Amino acid sequence: MTSGLHLLVVDDDERIRVLLQKFLIRDGYLVSVARDAGQAGRILAGLDFDLIILDVMMPGEDGVSLTKHLRETRNTPILLLTAKGETADRIRGLEAGADDYLVKPFEPKELLLRLAAILRRAPAVEENSEVPKVLHLGEVSYDVERGELWKGDELIRLTATESHLMRIFSKHKSAPLSRTTLVEQLGRGGGQAQERAVDVQIARLRRKIETDPKQPRYLQTVRGTGYMLGLE
Repeated sequence: MTSGLHLLVVDDDERIRVLLQKFLIRDGYLVSVARDAGQAGRILAGLDFDLIILDVMMPGEDGVSLTKHLRETRNTPILLLTAKGETADRIRGLEAGADDYLVKPFEPKELLLRLAAILRRAPAVEENSEVPKVLHLGEVSYDVERGELWKGDELIRLTATESHLMRIFSKHKSAPLSRTTLVEQLGRGGGQAQERAVDVQIARLRRKIETDPKQPRYLQTVRGTGYMLGLE
């Protein structure tokens, strides 16, 4: 399943870089490493990756800032590694465009599960007259089959998690989905932290879909339940 997938690990701690590289290679990934944002930038200038693992706390440009810069030009999935207790940094990372985060110290098995969840393709949309090929959200349209969000002729970049959320909502259009359901369908563990992470991803999606994200017309909050994608 992981054969041929190329990951980039960016961490200033050489011990962690080496351990992660060996562990991930053993699981079938191809792995490149970088010690900081500068070296990562030079590597990314010549190579494309299937996923990037970034440490938040690095000298020079930190992982959150690098995530934000990467999101300006690419939608490669990003997993942030954060030190325990850095709640604010985790939220900032998700707002910057990261797909998920993992708190140090972590079990290697959990890392593999998080990577698989991010890389897993969303289930194919079933051939059903009830599921449109294109969702129209005012000036924005979402191509369900291609997983692409368009505003006129402009392609709007989605992270892997944002794209997965859109596919989930497309299969349950005009039906409220709880935060717990969204967390489960995204392939994440449970808990309030993950539900808060979903809230952050929803806020990012609204900025890309809605004319006024503070008063959403399409990606609506259902009080006491969760969220719903309402169509015109």
